[in-house]
Amino acid sequence: MSEVPKLVPVSDLRQDVAAVLKRLQASGEPMVITQRGRAAAVLLSVETYERRERELQMLQFLAQGEKDIAAGEGAGLDEVLADADRVLAAD
Repeated sequence: MSEVPKLVPVSDLRQDVAAVLKRLQASGEPMVITQRGRAAAVLLSVETYERRERELQMLQFLAQGEKDIAAGEGAGLDEVLADADRVLAAD
C-alpha cells in the first residue's frame, strides 16, 4: 500500500522554496502542492521523475511485446534482452 503524499500549500512553497525542495530531496516521495485546499500540482525530485520515466518506458516495451505476440509477430529473445539492457544502462 502506498503512503499518503505530503501536502504542501502553495503559500508554504512561496515562502520557503529551498526548505520544500530540501524535504523533497530527503524523502524522495512526491509532494502535492495545494491551492485553496485543493490539489493543484505534484512536485517530484529529478531522480524520482527519471526513475518513473524509465519504468514507464519498460512498461511500454512490455505492452508492445504483448501486442506483437497476440498478432503473431515480435522480436526474438536476444533483441528483447538487448532493448532491456539499453534501458537499464540509462541508470
